Formats: sequence, structure tokens, C-alpha cells
Amino acid sequence: MTGRYESFDRARWASLRASTPLTLTDDDVVELRGINERLDLDEVVNVYLPLSRLLNLHVAATQSLNSVTDTFLSTKRESVPYVIGIAGSVAVGKSTTARVLRKLLSTWPDHPRVDLLTTDGFLHPNAVLESRDLMSRKGFPESYDTGALVECLQKIKSGQPATAPVYSHLTYDIVPEETVTIDRPDVLIVEGLNVLQSGRGSSALFVSDFFDFSIYVDAEEDQIRTWYVERFLTLRSSVFQNPQSYFRNYAELTEDEATEVAIGIWNEINAPNLRDNIEPTRIRADLILTKGREHAIERVELRKG
Repeated sequence: MTGRYESFDRARWASLRASTPLTLTDDDVVELRGINERLDLDEVVNVYLPLSRLLNLHVAATQSLNSVTDTFLSTKRESVPYVIGIAGSVAVGKSTTARVLRKLLSTWPDHPRVDLLTTDGFLHPNAVLESRDLMSRKGFPESYDTGALVECLQKIKSGQPATAPVYSHLTYDIVPEETVTIDRPDVLIVEGLNVLQSGRGSSALFVSDFFDFSIYVDAEEDQIRTWYVERFLTLRSSVFQNPQSYFRNYAELTEDEATEVAIGIWNEINAPNLRDNIEPTRIRADLILTKGREHAIERVELRKG
């Protein structure tokens, strides 16, 4: 990593917790943990409590700046959410990071309302992807209705309520006529594969333009592939067994067959997306969380300045 980041090992980062109280229990951690992840209270204490403290300081500073501007202009604006973006590969654990931060940030008194928006809801419906021959590129930038996502974030950043589509991981598709409302939270966490992409020279707004702070969850590619295969095997014996599951045809595969299928999906879809679209945005993050082989965060890199 270049000199634009300051790097912290786990012990040094943990010391920055200061007096931030632990507000989660073992039961909370079990509820927040993703499939096959090894999140525990030690990780919360040593990594996420310091991070929640940092984010709380950022939110407070932004709220103070907004107050100064209102005083100068003699105006009173609608409360504008502080927006945090979280990016990273499939199976790296970014959804767990988002859930843990949501839980911790909601315990700070100055911003108790914390919402979570996942970009899965802005994937084009399968019927649209099929008509455009994009089903094999689901999760790539072109598979999202980026215009709708940007419009949603514009409303949120303007202090207005906004609605977002709902995605079902069971049916692997958008749920027809179902939406979720984001109604002026204090903090909004936006989690997704490609949320740190820029406009690539375009003058149009992009998702990352709305972020006040951004996080990239990282790990070595071969390790992420292992986690992806492990997760696929776990889903094969659980969610895929549901008759409504889009992946029901994988439920009866042997372990060897399922492993071969998972590796094939990784090599054909997830690896190219990671290399071409996701990993290149890593350097745009304000903070990088790097995981080791046991899914534990071993290093934190914070952008200087």
C-alpha cells in the first residue's frame, strides 16, 4: 500500500478504542455473524469498537459543520444522513461488517437511527438480465440499475424519504412490488460489491459521490475463493433445500460435485468481477479492513488526511 494510508496491526488498532463501551453480547454476535464466518466478541472489541469510535467522531464533526453553515446562512435545513459505503468481494464478509457497524453506531446517543441499504435491491430483475444476456454477469456493474440507486441516494442526501426495491437471496431475484423505505436516518450504511466505483471520467453522479466515509473489506483472492466454496457447500445443505430456492437443483449434488460447481462459478463470474471491477476500487476507500485465513481482521489501513 502506498504512503497515503497509515497501517495498524490489530493490537495497535485495538488501543484506539479508548473508553468506548462494549454494547454487544455473545448472542448479538451470533445473530450478526454471516454464514461460515468466525466473528466473536474479541473481534468486536479489538476492531469494531475503535472503528465505531472513529465513525462517531466523523459524524459529530459533520453535524457540527452543518450547524455552522446553518448559522451562517440563518437557515434550518432538513437533517441529512451521514452515509458510509462498504465494498468488497462476494464472501469476504462485508455484509457482516455492515450489520455490526449498524448495531454499534446505533448505540451512540448523537445518531441512534442507523439504516442499512444493500445494493442487491438495485440489481435488474432476472427477466431484464435474461433479455440483455447478462445473467452470467450478475453482480457486475452493468447488472445494476445504477440510475435508480443514484436517484435514491440523491433523495436521502437531500433529507427526503426514499424507497428501494427488495431482493430475495432465496429466489435470486427482485421481489415484485415490495419496497423498503429509508426515512431520514442519522446514519445510512450502503453495502455492495461495486459501491466505490467512480464515474470513470463521466460528469454524471456515481454512487460513491454520496459517501461521507468508505470502507473496503479485503483478503487474498485464494482465501476468498475458499470462503466462497465453503459457503456454497453450507447453503447446499440448508437454503438450497428449500423448494422455492433458485438454486434448488444444486441441493442434491454430492460434496465433490458441489465443490466443482462452486469453483466454476467463482472462476467464471466472481473472480473476473473481483479483479476487473471490485479490487481496483480498494484504493478509493477511506479505510481498509484486511482479513487473514480465519476470517479475522488482521490489519487496518486508514487514509491519511
